[in-house]
Amino acid sequence: MSDSTITDSRYAWLRLLITLAVGIIVNAGMWTIIVLLPDMQAEFGGGRAEASLPYTLTMVGFAVGNFAIGRAVDRFGVTVSLIAAAIGAAVGYLLATFSTSIAMVSAAQLLIGFCSAAGFGPLIADISHWFARRRGIAVALVASGNYLSGAVWSVVIAKMLLFATWQTVYLVVALVTVVVAIPLALALRPQVPDEAKATAQRTSLLNQRSSGLSPRMLGYLLGLAGIGCCVAMSMPQVHIVAYCVDLGYGPAVGAQMLSLMLLGGVGSRIISGLLADKLGGVKTLLIGSTLQCLALFLYLPSGGLVSLYVVSAVFGLSQGGIVPSYALIVREYMPAREAGARVGFVMMATIFGMALGGWLSAWIYDVSGSYHLAFINGIAWNGLNIGIIVWLLVRSRPRKTSPLGVAA
Repeated sequence: MSDSTITDSRYAWLRLLITLAVGIIVNAGMWTIIVLLPDMQAEFGGGRAEASLPYTLTMVGFAVGNFAIGRAVDRFGVTVSLIAAAIGAAVGYLLATFSTSIAMVSAAQLLIGFCSAAGFGPLIADISHWFARRRGIAVALVASGNYLSGAVWSVVIAKMLLFATWQTVYLVVALVTVVVAIPLALALRPQVPDEAKATAQRTSLLNQRSSGLSPRMLGYLLGLAGIGCCVAMSMPQVHIVAYCVDLGYGPAVGAQMLSLMLLGGVGSRIISGLLADKLGGVKTLLIGSTLQCLALFLYLPSGGLVSLYVVSAVFGLSQGGIVPSYALIVREYMPAREAGARVGFVMMATIFGMALGGWLSAWIYDVSGSYHLAFINGIAWNGLNIGIIVWLLVRSRPRKTSPLGVAA
C-alpha cells in the first residue's frame, strides 16, 4: 500500500477496531481496583486514604508505563510491547491474590498499572500514524477504549462480588487478559511505512516553528496542564463508589454511576474527536476543560440519588474529550517519529494527576469527614489547567500550509 493510500484507509479503520478491543481488555487493571476498594478496606481495615494506596500506585505504574511502553513501541513495535505487557499484567493479578495487607496489594497493583498502560497511550500513538484527515476521531475512539473498559468491567466486577471474593475477580481478569489480548496483539503486526511518518514529520515541524515553543517546552506545559485537569477529574471517577457507600446507596449504585459516567465519557470523546478534526487539539482541549469545571460545580449541591445519577452523566459528557486532545496536540506540534515517547510523556503527566487527585481527595475526606472540600479542591486544580491552555492558545499561532508544504 502506498504512502498516499495507507492513511485513512480501510485497513486503518479495521486496525482501529482491533486496537479498541485490545484497549478494553488491557485497561481493566486501571478500573478493577476502584470497584474492589470498599471490599479491601473492609478486609484489611485502615482509613480511606490508606485504602486508596493501591489505586494510587496503580496510577503511578500506569503513568510510568505510558512513557516507558510508548518508547518501546517506537523501537520494537506495538505487537511485541502489547504481548509483554499482557503477560506482565497477568502476573500482577496473580500476585495480588496472595496479598495479606494493603501494602502487598499496592505492590501488585504497581506492576498491574505499569503493564495496563500498554492499552492507553501506546495504542493512541500507534493509531495516530494510520490517520491524517480523520486523526481526531481515530484517536478519540481508541482513547475511548479506556472508558469502555471501565464501563464494562465496573459492572461485571460488581456482579461478581455478589458471589465471589476479590481474589477470584483478579484471577478472572488475569485469564481474560492473556486469552484475549495476546491474539489481538498479533493482528497489529503491520507497521506504517517510513514515507508516511516522514510526511507527518514535515507537517508537525511547520506547526512547531509557528508556535514559537520547542517540543520540550510544549511537553512540559502540556504535562502541567494534564496534572491540573486530572486531579480534578479523579475526584468523581475514583471516589464515586465510596461516596455512594457513605451516602447509604451501596457499592452497586456507585458502580452504576461510574459506568454511566464512563459511557458519557465515550460519547464525549467521539464528539470531541469530530470537533478536533475541525478546530484542532488546543481549542478542543479548552472546551473540554471548561465544561469539566462547570460539571464539578454541579456536584456541590447534589446528594440525592437521582441528582447524582444526572450529574455523573453530565460529568462524563463534559470531560471525556480532554485526554485525547493532549495526544492530538502532541501529533500536531511534535516529531512524528517520537510519537510513542512524546504521547507517553504527556499521558504520564495526566495519570500522575489522577494518582495525586485520588489520594488527595481521600486525605481531604479523612481530615474533613466529607467529600465537599475535595470537590472544591478539584475545581481549583481545574482552574490551573484552564489558565495554561488559554495562555497556550493565545501564544500559539499555527500557520496554514500551502499544497506545496510552505508556511503561509
